[in-house]
Amino acid sequence: MLDVIIIGGGPIGLACGVEAKKAGLNYVILEKGCLVNSLYHYPLNMTFFSTSDRLEIGGVPFISHGSKPNRAEALEYYRRVCSSHHLSIRLYEKVEQVAKADDDFIVKTSKSTYTSKTVILALGFYDLPYLLNVPGEDLPKVKHYYDEPHPYFGQKIVVVGAANSAVDVALETYRKGAEVTMVIREPQLRDSVKYWVKPDIENRISEGSIKAFFNSEVVSITPTRVSIKTPAGEVQLENDFVLAMTGYQPPFDFMKNAGVRFHHDEFQTPVYDEQTMETSTPGLYLAGVVCGGLKTNKWFIENSRIHADVIIRDIVSKVKS
Repeated sequence: MLDVIIIGGGPIGLACGVEAKKAGLNYVILEKGCLVNSLYHYPLNMTFFSTSDRLEIGGVPFISHGSKPNRAEALEYYRRVCSSHHLSIRLYEKVEQVAKADDDFIVKTSKSTYTSKTVILALGFYDLPYLLNVPGEDLPKVKHYYDEPHPYFGQKIVVVGAANSAVDVALETYRKGAEVTMVIREPQLRDSVKYWVKPDIENRISEGSIKAFFNSEVVSITPTRVSIKTPAGEVQLENDFVLAMTGYQPPFDFMKNAGVRFHHDEFQTPVYDEQTMETSTPGLYLAGVVCGGLKTNKWFIENSRIHADVIIRDIVSKVKS
């Protein structure tokens, strides 16, 4: 019988593990992929928006070469956190079911079954991309994740999306020799696009270096073409790759099956006590980005690190009372 099972081995899951260990709780962290799996799948050359000190957890200093760390430095840092605190973590062990049995939780994974008094869902949202839902989306040329620009040198690529990811991909691949066309459903780029990047992409579009179709959407994909619907009618684009930077969503079905209820709002915000992070199911807690539902820009590592301390303090008051 464990005191707490932490589902998710990202930065916030690790922070919960550090606090659980400090509190003397019997715990385990379960992660379906590698350590900080979501960060691992970020673009290879990505630099964080935040300074390294705001990404620190567990009292371990985060030293980076620049004021803002890159992906490789972040992976190194979180490996060091895990090793320094000797965290109990099971990697490549996917949680398949969370069920309440009387006052305890039964957690079934791809490798074992655990019983615990409490459960923390420290889930990311980088594993479930919004799909285009068009014919041909399952072709190998269609990517929902972007790693680096080199494979797209000399290729005709379509970038789908209007937010930061799409803009970054369009600019980087263009500068590495790709012929880039953006397909954007909205009449303009998102207001949330980074202010220091927005003039760059707008100038490239204005001069025609990067083509852009606004108020448009992809309707079908073939091995050699992409068909898009525009205000002027349907357009056929010769194409080698489609990079669908359409965003990602939390694992709502998994959360509902685990016992999380949701508000009836446009963001599908989960129901939880903001003072303790406990959901309407006693003993089931939320930590990190999933607390915002579809509002995935509300919680980040920087402002959700405090969830770990809040949750573990509440769990200690219950399991040790």
